[in-house]
Amino acid sequence: MPNFRALVLHDDSGRVASAIEDVDDSRLPPGDVTVAVEYSTLNYKDGMILRGLGRLVRTYPHVPGIDFAGTVERSESPDYKPGDKVVLTGWRVGETQWGGFSERARVRADYLVPLPEGLSARQAMAIGTAGFTAMLAVTALENRGLRAGADVLVTGAGGGLGGVAVALMAKLGHKVSASTGRSQLRDYLEGLGAAVVVDRIPADAAVRPLDRETWDGAVDAVGGATLATILSQLKYGASVAACGLAGGSDLTATVIPFLLRGVNLLGIDSVMCPQEPRFEAWRRFARDLPLDKLEAMTDEVPLSRVAELAPRILAGALRGRTVIDVRR
Repeated sequence: MPNFRALVLHDDSGRVASAIEDVDDSRLPPGDVTVAVEYSTLNYKDGMILRGLGRLVRTYPHVPGIDFAGTVERSESPDYKPGDKVVLTGWRVGETQWGGFSERARVRADYLVPLPEGLSARQAMAIGTAGFTAMLAVTALENRGLRAGADVLVTGAGGGLGGVAVALMAKLGHKVSASTGRSQLRDYLEGLGAAVVVDRIPADAAVRPLDRETWDGAVDAVGGATLATILSQLKYGASVAACGLAGGSDLTATVIPFLLRGVNLLGIDSVMCPQEPRFEAWRRFARDLPLDKLEAMTDEVPLSRVAELAPRILAGALRGRTVIDVRR
């Protein structure tokens, strides 16, 4: 096969640098399916990897990109044949093995999901890992009794995960309060379906053991003091699906909301999610996510611009989803 382009990271004495290089198949990791990648996305974790933060990557050279969508080129698996459209999120691709910022990827067949009918590769990556996580959060809340018409809070609403959660929750009939620190996103979030746009909870907020009962459920993409405050404001028996740690991993809440209000803290892990929930999440996207809203939250950039955007996603300066066309 001819060489292909990839964004390759090198570690030079502790300093990580990236460059687009011509690569051949011999450098790809082991796997039984080779995919011609069409689109990937830029996620917060990708931003950390591109900046050499968090020790998420231990072996260099490395190709980041924690998700991708494209077409099967070669397969040794009975589950996939050349020409099949597929999507991948999770399994630490882009961390422990080469990922989606490349025109070609090779992975285990059980890492892949068939692209559902009605979704294009670009739409799949407009959803991406962030949107997939949002769907897992919504499903987890439904499984804990969330009913249509509920008062729901979504934090980090200006980001990819939060934006998809807002659009999904609104489509499913909930009254969504979208929390953001960027007041200029009000029109954007209302366009996604938010009934109310509220200020974000400060990182140094003083958390009460119990506050006024406000929310029937919440999707939290921030963590830290934000998550602790949400727990104190949940109605009796309500749940929060926790998906992110941008605000920190420390939880300063007491046991009082759990004991006196019976609230539930639901941890959402999109990386090692079992296959059946993974398949069902993607099937639900084809049914339940309004694709016009998806387009409104999506910006597309070529592979050549990925490295320059890493500092911006870490600073929370990007809006919605950033789709990478790896073919240009």
